[in-house]
Amino acid sequence: MLDHGLEIVAFIQYQVTSIQHQCADSDPFHGRHTLLSSKNFILRTMAFTVEQECPQCGAPIELEETDHLLRCPYCNVKSFLFFRDYFRFVLPHKARDKDIVYAPYLRFKGNVYLCQGQTIGRRIVDITHLGAPVNGLPVSLGLRPQAMKMKFATPHMADSFLKCSLRLSDMLVKVGKHTSGSGSGRLFHRTYIGEALSLIYLPLFVHERKVFDAITKRPIVKLSQDQDIFGSAIKNNPPTELTFMATLCPRCGWNLDGERDSVVLTCANCDSAWEASEGRFVRVGLAVVPGRGQNTVHLPFWKIKACARGVEINSFADFIRVTKQPRVVQRDWENQDMCFWSPAFKIRPKIFLRLSGQLTISQKEFETKEAIPKHGVYPVTMPRSEAVQSMKLTLATSAITKRKIFPLLPRVSFTVKDSTLVYLPFADTGHEMVQQHMRISINKKALEFGRYL
Repeated sequence: MLDHGLEIVAFIQYQVTSIQHQCADSDPFHGRHTLLSSKNFILRTMAFTVEQECPQCGAPIELEETDHLLRCPYCNVKSFLFFRDYFRFVLPHKARDKDIVYAPYLRFKGNVYLCQGQTIGRRIVDITHLGAPVNGLPVSLGLRPQAMKMKFATPHMADSFLKCSLRLSDMLVKVGKHTSGSGSGRLFHRTYIGEALSLIYLPLFVHERKVFDAITKRPIVKLSQDQDIFGSAIKNNPPTELTFMATLCPRCGWNLDGERDSVVLTCANCDSAWEASEGRFVRVGLAVVPGRGQNTVHLPFWKIKACARGVEINSFADFIRVTKQPRVVQRDWENQDMCFWSPAFKIRPKIFLRLSGQLTISQKEFETKEAIPKHGVYPVTMPRSEAVQSMKLTLATSAITKRKIFPLLPRVSFTVKDSTLVYLPFADTGHEMVQQHMRISINKKALEFGRYL
């Protein structure tokens, strides 16, 4: 608990320092990060609320930012929300009699990991940045996304939208600038795990040669007689549409199960698991390790079978030698496939690294089955793609002699052979979750905190 508190305090100090260096005044538009003063405030302030009508009955529903599964409290119909790239939202306004033009802002929220010098740094980042090259508009949205209830942007809206020219790669460069410089030594690797990228539109209107904020109805930019800051950048509507996917098992037609923030849904009828891809559900390899006792909770983990190039890792024996583990290499490890483990749920960065390293180094073989437990199943909130992205980070955190492994990281690449979603049994002791085979423990408050990351 002391370590957990220290990390929260460090995060608050980082946010305060960022704001002090980057805010020109007290205008919330200039606040590039979310200022948080307590753990409960952290959990709530970093998220935002979205209003959406039920696609079946039209009833109003409030969603949280991390929600993927919409369940209507009126007609009880479930739908899975899917965008091809990232969610798009519009901020509400009251200028109903004006022609609205929406300005795009890219928002990044997630965990940033830095392999720098001989240490692995961790940062939690929440940042928005103007996505259109329009002079005079606020660079950031500040606290507005968290303070206001937004709605999804759809192609059916009659308003105009500025084209977003800020690419994801450019946004990640800006995120990198906010997270670099605090460590010492050369930066060998930076990765983003558990990130959420979204596009948020700020409503504007033009009146008497002035650009107004349609939320406050205050002028932002004064235009000259021949000036047109929007020009050819205006699009009639946002380019993609939110898809509501029916939560029916593609294999047997049964209702799929999941929680609001689940990215993988399960079928209790045919014991299968499914994730959304390109507007349809794709089956996920599944294995369940049986638990013991009534207080068992099954937590999900990704098991990625892969080989590495740049450092030659084709077997578990290779991994032990490369990372210099204090273990005697067994003969059968030479033919054992290398598997990288990763939590399939969002968790604080330090715990994410610890769990990934412990399970990957142990390579414990579990007896498994396919039957999904009827109760006590923790939701999958981290997609498979994030687990694949974290393999280089797991290699770095597992290395005993980091000064030898870190310089090799820029040229390391992986070939994924297979992936499986594995549910491991944990005993609920009241304050902690303890893995029943390896005695690995996770603080329950850390799990709760992770649902908001």
